[in-house]
Amino acid sequence: MRKVLICGASGFIGRNLFESLSQRSDMDVYGTYLSRRFSKSEKLIKADLTDKEWARTVTQRMDIVINCAAITDGSGAVASNPERYITDNIRINTNVIESAYENKVSNFIFLSCSIVYPWINRNPAKEQDVDLANIHPQYFMGSRLKLFSEDLCLFLSGLSNNRTGFTIIRHSNLYGPHDKFNLDKSHVFAATLTKIMEAREGQTINVWGHDKQSRDFLHISDFVRFIDVLINIKTINYQTINAGSGKLTLIRDVASKINSVSGRNLPIKFDLSKPSIDTSIFLELSKAKSLGWQPEIDIDQGIRQTIDWYLKNKKGE
Repeated sequence: MRKVLICGASGFIGRNLFESLSQRSDMDVYGTYLSRRFSKSEKLIKADLTDKEWARTVTQRMDIVINCAAITDGSGAVASNPERYITDNIRINTNVIESAYENKVSNFIFLSCSIVYPWINRNPAKEQDVDLANIHPQYFMGSRLKLFSEDLCLFLSGLSNNRTGFTIIRHSNLYGPHDKFNLDKSHVFAATLTKIMEAREGQTINVWGHDKQSRDFLHISDFVRFIDVLINIKTINYQTINAGSGKLTLIRDVASKINSVSGRNLPIKFDLSKPSIDTSIFLELSKAKSLGWQPEIDIDQGIRQTIDWYLKNKKGE
C-alpha cells in the first residue's frame, strides 16, 4: 500500500481529506496535528511543522505528502494580527517541501490559492495568469508566500537528483463540513451560515462588506475528489492546476440561499464599516477537466448539504 501523509489533518481541508482517504483499502493514511486531536486514530501524529526536524521526521518513508498545514483565518482575524500568518506559514511550507524532497517522497501536493491571480477578472483565470502587479493589496504578502513556495517546488523539481513529483493546486474558496464556523476565524461562507443559524428570531444578519462582492465557491467534497484524481495519475516533475467551480457567485445570493434553506428568513444587512476583501477571482478549469475531473456540487446543493451537516454535527463538537 502507498503511504500517504496529510500535513494539517486537523484543519478544514486536511480533516476532510484524512477522513475520505482513510476509507481507501489501497492506502495507509497518516495525518499531523498540532493542538487539536480530533480522533483516537493511531495514524494521527502530533507535530509542530514550523520545526524542520518534525517535518523531516513525519515525511520519512512516505510515498505521497499533501501539505494542508497552514495558519489561516477570516479577514477580521488576519487584519488584527497579519504578521502571524506570514512568518509561521513560511516556516511550515519551507520545512515540509524541503523534507519531502530530502526524503524522496514520490508525489508532493502543495495547496496554493487563487489569490495569486489579479483581483478583478472579467475572464476566468488560467494557470499562466499570475500577475503580482494586480494582486489585491490585502492579499499581497499571502500571494508572495504562496508563489515563493511554488517556486521552491519548481526549483527542486529541476535538480538532477530529484525523485519527487510536485503538484501545485490553486484552489478557489472552499466550503462545507468541518469548515471554521467560529466567527473569530471563519471565512465568508462559514461566517454567514453561522450568523444565520445562531441568530435570534427576527435578528438582523450583518454581512461584512457590500452586496456586490462575489467568490468562486467550491464544495470540499468536489475538492477531495480532485485530490483523489491527482494521486491516482502518474507523478510528473512539476505541474500547476486550478480547482474551482469556474464561476462567480454573489455573496448576497449565498446569504439569501442560506437564509431560505435554513428556514430562518431573517433580515440581511451589508455592513460597509467591517473589513472585507472585494475581489472577483474565478478559475479556468480546462487542465483539471483534462484529467477527468469537474465540479459536481452546485451552490444550492452545497448549501443544503452544509446546513444538514451543521445541524447534525456542529453543536456537538
